Amino acid sequence: MRFGSAPLWLAVLQIIPFPTVSAKSPPLLRPRDYDSRDYYALHLTPDVSPKTVALQLGLTHEGVIGELSDHHLFSTPTSKEDVVAIHIDGLRRKRRSVGSGGIVKRDLSDGILFAEKQRPKKLVKRVPPPAARREAQGFDPAAITGNTGVVELQSIMQRLDIRDPIFHEQWHLFNPIERHHDVNVTGLWLEGITGENTTVAIVDDGLDMDSQDLAANYFAAGSYDFNDHAPQPKPRLSDDRHGTRCAGEIAAVRNNVCGVGVAYDAKVAGIRMLSKPISDADEAIALNYAYHENQIYSCSWGPPDDGQAMDAPGILIKRAMVKGVQEGRNGKGSIFVFASGNGATYEDNCNFDGYTNSIYSITIGAIDRNGNHPYYSEQCSANMAVTYSSGSGDAIHTTDIGPNQCFNGHGGTSAAAPLAAGIFALVLSVRPGLTWRDMQYLALETAVPINEEDPDWKQTAIGKMFNHKYGYGKVDAWAIVHAAKDHKLVKPQAWYNSPIVIVNAAIPEGTQGLQTQIKVTAEEARNANLGRLEHVTVTMNAAHSQRGDMSVDLISPKGIVSHIATTRKPDTSKNGYKDWTFMSVKHWGEEATGTWTIIIKDTVVNGQTGSLTDWSLTLWGEAIDADKAKPLPLPGGDGDKNLGTDPIHTTTAQASTTELPSMTSTANPSKVTENPSDHADRPVNEKPGSAATSTQLGTGTTTGTTTATPTSTAAPGGPEAEAEESNFLPSFFPTFGVSAKTQVWIYGAFVVIILFVGVLATYLSIQKKRAKKQGMDYEFEALNNEDDLESGAAGAGGKASAGGRRKARDLYDAFGASDDEEDILSEKEYDDDEGSYDDDEALGIDEGPRVGDRAKLLGRDNY
Repeated sequence: MRFGSAPLWLAVLQIIPFPTVSAKSPPLLRPRDYDSRDYYALHLTPDVSPKTVALQLGLTHEGVIGELSDHHLFSTPTSKEDVVAIHIDGLRRKRRSVGSGGIVKRDLSDGILFAEKQRPKKLVKRVPPPAARREAQGFDPAAITGNTGVVELQSIMQRLDIRDPIFHEQWHLFNPIERHHDVNVTGLWLEGITGENTTVAIVDDGLDMDSQDLAANYFAAGSYDFNDHAPQPKPRLSDDRHGTRCAGEIAAVRNNVCGVGVAYDAKVAGIRMLSKPISDADEAIALNYAYHENQIYSCSWGPPDDGQAMDAPGILIKRAMVKGVQEGRNGKGSIFVFASGNGATYEDNCNFDGYTNSIYSITIGAIDRNGNHPYYSEQCSANMAVTYSSGSGDAIHTTDIGPNQCFNGHGGTSAAAPLAAGIFALVLSVRPGLTWRDMQYLALETAVPINEEDPDWKQTAIGKMFNHKYGYGKVDAWAIVHAAKDHKLVKPQAWYNSPIVIVNAAIPEGTQGLQTQIKVTAEEARNANLGRLEHVTVTMNAAHSQRGDMSVDLISPKGIVSHIATTRKPDTSKNGYKDWTFMSVKHWGEEATGTWTIIIKDTVVNGQTGSLTDWSLTLWGEAIDADKAKPLPLPGGDGDKNLGTDPIHTTTAQASTTELPSMTSTANPSKVTENPSDHADRPVNEKPGSAATSTQLGTGTTTGTTTATPTSTAAPGGPEAEAEESNFLPSFFPTFGVSAKTQVWIYGAFVVIILFVGVLATYLSIQKKRAKKQGMDYEFEALNNEDDLESGAAGAGGKASAGGRRKARDLYDAFGASDDEEDILSEKEYDDDEGSYDDDEALGIDEGPRVGDRAKLLGRDNY
């Protein structure tokens, strides 16, 4: 590949407007060969042809990356080097050499917005730890004849003509022994609600479509094998059983084979991707595969549940999930259901998993046959709800691979997530127009608190109960389906991004914590079009020599506490938190306005210390005005930045480890008195929308007192401090809402800038006159070397005004500047001054956070 002048035929080829591949085109699923080829994902501007990129960079175009428009996969023979990064660097070098002599023209690097070498990874199935694999108990109905539960069971089987031989063992569907410890679904079946016209995609290790228990409900058009790139996702390895067992929970056919699924008339598709390592590009395609027909994606996998991993989906996968919720199901949004994880034994927490703590996921934990919290099910503030799985000597009885094969030991949160996905299919069968966020509202509104003596149950600001182990409670199929019939659709999504708060303070060891706050005003929330609150995410950078020693609490303006990070003994990593995003659903329905506080602690006194670098807050919720709502930009792109919110510095206070504030309420939610005929005496949650209840989201009335948390000084920037420090200037000068000392720096900086501009203008005027005298035909004298270039670029730095952006760009061009953070952008992006596209991000290189880099700070991924 030459980096000098291009041949004439290539120059002509570059200006021919080749059509780009449409996002609606089917993905090109040519088998990957990672033994002999390297693969690269590139995001191109719409005007750049992938054919041109392939020719100029010496690559083979593999095709568009699923539903991600303008994202393409390329390949090249295997090399230890990142050849795309080398080619792009070559284009930049060429630009520098040309720029030193005159006008810098747009080149191919301007059309490459993102480039990443693909490195396959192996995802982990959420199978239960070994201690949970015990012989399932089951029971013999003949041995306990006369039991009222058994009589009801036999009546249901007769009325529904259920002849499946292990149905009486499927206690999670109807539990005749531990009464009401089931999903409360048989009443829906008696009403004819069985999942018709819905499809759940099992994203797993394969699906035995030949099984007589699944064949009639198998959806071939939504299925694909992404491990071996074949149209049928059939099990091929000895341990390819997991997906078939999950599929049986959802849609095992009502026949004379094994048992039935919770939505036994729903369809199931198989998406095989857990049997071998898979690249981000293929995973992104998988999570959008047939996303208009595949309505729900059941995902019982993720990073290792070992209490050490802290992994998030890559940028392509994040973009695929955003694409799914925005465009899947013909605009209603794909529904992603993720298992919370089985690492509780190792003190793992599902907020350290970037799939389960995504706002686009419904995270489901597990309870066992007796309604207890099993030792493996992870807790976190991202848990939405729980449902049944293994424990207390039994497990889920379901379909297995092979002719007429059944299995009585399916468990872990792997079994809980597909059970919830099947229940959501029942919901869509009666209300197909629900959006992905409506499903989340319904899940939390109808969840039933369980084991209410557990001390972690706390009332939220809207009167709901939340527990980090159970979320809002267990999923009740009958309640959620009936609530869906009258549910009022929510308005589109809105969000507020706070500025990045620069802290740079040590985290004290022992009983004290480091406290820092962000205040959100009513005007800021209103300007963001943000009304009723839903998800809250906190993104932070923290350094620590033993990451697992840290814990973080988020406290809302109403005093509601989310444990967004907990200590993990096995986590001895020295990497700290690097742009990590934690999430909570505990603040659903709260007001956005007020002071949001985080307290980060290091309670393990062992000489391993750390510091908080920075953090930011994103509040997600319902738009105030639906007409003003806008779609969320794809993660990692130019629109995904805190534009207009410069980083701010803050002071900190220490907080004690005394009891954190909690909200007490006089609200007394009424109980639903009606029940399905087959569960007349079961406990239920309050009925959503009931006129007698005060817990409707966004309208609950709470009263009570909040105990003070900090034992040190008042929060920085309080009213008294502001009044004391902000009046040293005449009243007509703005104070910017900061202290007197900070105002001195601000106004001093203004003076320096004005002086600098004046000197620069004088200098340029002199140079222009001198150039005219010498007959020069360009406005600025070319710099002689890169040292001059760097000093000149530094002098021209700073934040340009809207009117000065073109001049700033011209100045860079004239100097032949090649700022690494600007080269990758198109000319339009320079003109818009929307911030630079990080060089490392563009080349797929992660070097960790760089606190002093404003472009990095403002380009953080709010996922």
